[in-house]
Amino acid sequence: MIGIPHRYLTQGLPGTAGVIRAELDDFNVAEVPLYAACGEGEHVYFEIEKRDLSTLEALEWIATRLDRPVRDFGYAGLKDRKGVTRQTLSISGVDETIIENLEVPKVRVLGVYRHTNKLRVGHLRGNRFVIRIREVGPGALATASAVLAVVGQTGLPNYFGPQRFGNRGDAQWIGGALLRHDARAAVRRILGCPAPTEHNPHVVAARFLFLQYRWREALERFPASYREERRMLHYLLRAGEKYAGAIKQLRAPILRLYYSAFQSWLFNRILERRLEEAGGALGPLWPGDIAWIHRNGAVFRVEDPDAEASRVARFEISASGPLFGRKTVHAGGRQGEIEADALAEVGVRASDFHQLQQRCQLDGGRRPLRVPVEDLSCDLDGDGLVLRFFLPKGSYATTLLREVMKNEEVPEGYLEALDDG
Repeated sequence: MIGIPHRYLTQGLPGTAGVIRAELDDFNVAEVPLYAACGEGEHVYFEIEKRDLSTLEALEWIATRLDRPVRDFGYAGLKDRKGVTRQTLSISGVDETIIENLEVPKVRVLGVYRHTNKLRVGHLRGNRFVIRIREVGPGALATASAVLAVVGQTGLPNYFGPQRFGNRGDAQWIGGALLRHDARAAVRRILGCPAPTEHNPHVVAARFLFLQYRWREALERFPASYREERRMLHYLLRAGEKYAGAIKQLRAPILRLYYSAFQSWLFNRILERRLEEAGGALGPLWPGDIAWIHRNGAVFRVEDPDAEASRVARFEISASGPLFGRKTVHAGGRQGEIEADALAEVGVRASDFHQLQQRCQLDGGRRPLRVPVEDLSCDLDGDGLVLRFFLPKGSYATTLLREVMKNEEVPEGYLEALDDG
């Protein structure tokens, strides 16, 4: 599978190998809501099952059928295209029977309810997964069971998964360039830099043409679905090499994705270094840590780690890492040094992220370095290894899968900064 290059929690244990998402039904995920609809109110909540559609693609289809803009819909989280996923959406000003009789390709309405408020991002407890790994190696059940025993006891490293960094694995470099106001580097990354993970030959050709300054030919090769790229190229063809102006052609949600990818990449780097220095131990707190309270997401500064050891053991609290922004609480002690070093290595300061609060509503904060994996089990059948588990919101199933399989392929773009030649 596509992966990230960071240290495993179970570094000393082998993996099962294998492949995921070989068939659509191999990857099943269902949202677990934060609350149940109350049965009355102006908003219609409706649970859908979608197949081979991303959340945004499904929303666009549904919005077209209902003749409503996508922004009118609420959702708790984004789900991947490749798989069978269940999630809840909301809309106001629509009769329930219209939603019940909705006909959209690859989408099935499972239930319709009333509630008093619009569904917002984050309004979920987490996600329940059933995932099949095919073509596993000999002794896969025993191998997976050994890995899962460690994860079940200590928790899972809360890495952001490869989905966060885009198909080419390089969204973080774009976000970093934007943060440093290096518009040329950001534009060259967005429009150039073809990658083996892109299987559309027209897109690959368009990227090569852009890097050769054959911009009109590049525009002709980019498919119509590449709206941001085409909009930027139209501007460059009119204005010339005014890269800052080209960046202004990007919609705010796209900018937010790039900045978020950079925040996430820094978090992953910091988590990996914490694991390395702690010898793979995720649990113990250090003096100066900012501890995360799993019950409510509040944080506090750790003065005496020994005094908090029992709460760590009960998985009530965990060490946290930064999502840099104006509201980020910064750690002290050795953890604070790790965080400062990560920033220095990429030539940015913590204060550079403050601009994101107004530009993209990215306030910053903390994220736990580990998360519990609940209801964890695995079985072997004729078609492979089946994993069942629950993860809290914001955590990635691919992070658990990479611990079990240990055979991910890391996109070149994730590893390499831009050659600005």
